[in-house]
Amino acid sequence: MTTSTTTAPAISRILSAAALATALALGSGTGAVAAGPAGDGWKGEGGLTLNAADNASVDAYVERAKDAEEAISTDVRAAALVTGAELVGFEYRLKSADSLKRKVATSLRERPGQNVDTVLAGLGDAVRYTLQWPDDAYSDGVTTASALLSAWGNDNTKWSNTWGRSSGYKGLNTGWRAPRSGQLFEVQFHTPASKHAQEVTHLLYEEQRLPSTSPARKKELQALQDAEFAAVPVPAGADRLSPPARTGVPLPVPVGR
Repeated sequence: MTTSTTTAPAISRILSAAALATALALGSGTGAVAAGPAGDGWKGEGGLTLNAADNASVDAYVERAKDAEEAISTDVRAAALVTGAELVGFEYRLKSADSLKRKVATSLRERPGQNVDTVLAGLGDAVRYTLQWPDDAYSDGVTTASALLSAWGNDNTKWSNTWGRSSGYKGLNTGWRAPRSGQLFEVQFHTPASKHAQEVTHLLYEEQRLPSTSPARKKELQALQDAEFAAVPVPAGADRLSPPARTGVPLPVPVGR
C-alpha cells in the first residue's frame, strides 16, 4: 500500500540505501549557460526586452543557480539511485540564460508592478529534474524519493499532483528549496507514458500560450492535449500521493553536499 508517510520497513530500506548512496562520489558537473556581455540589455522574440540593469540581475541569478546546482544534483541523483528511478534529461537540468530572460521579461510585461528581484525570487525551475519509474514502481518510488529529499533538508515548496484530473496534464510536479543555497528547484515525477505525453504536447502548449493565438485555436490545442493525456494510464495510488512528512530519522547526507 502506498501512503504519504514513510513506514518502518521503508525507513530501514531508505537508511541502508542512503548509506550506499553516500559511499558513491556523485560528481555532477555543471551545464554551460551562456550570459550576455556585461552592461548590455537583452532583446528576445515578440518584442520582449530587458534593460541593462535587469539583464545583469538575471545573469547574476544564473551564476548563483549554477553554483547551487552541484549540491542539489547530488541529492537528486542519490534519490534516483536509491529508488531505481531513471533520471531523464539530466543534461538539461539548468535552464538556459536566454530561456530565463524570456520568462522574466514576459512576467514583467504581464505584471508591470513587479520588479526583477521579485520575479527572480519566484522562479522555481531554473534548476529542474525529471525522475521516471515504470507504472508498478511509480507510487512507491515517489514516496521514497520525496521522503529522502525532505530528510536531507530540502523544503517542499510545491506539490502539484494532477494524476486525478479528468482531463489535461497528468503527472506530479514538485518544488523544493535547497538547504544551504536557498535555491529553488523543480522535480517532476513521471512514468514513461506521462513523460511521452508531456513531450508530445509541449509544442501544442507553447503555441496555446502565445498572445497571438486565437481563442478558437487555443480551444483546439487544448482538445489535442487532453486527448493525448487521456491515453496515459494512472499508476495505482498515484492520485493519492501527497507531500512528504518529516520522519525525524537522521539520514546520511550524500557525498558532495
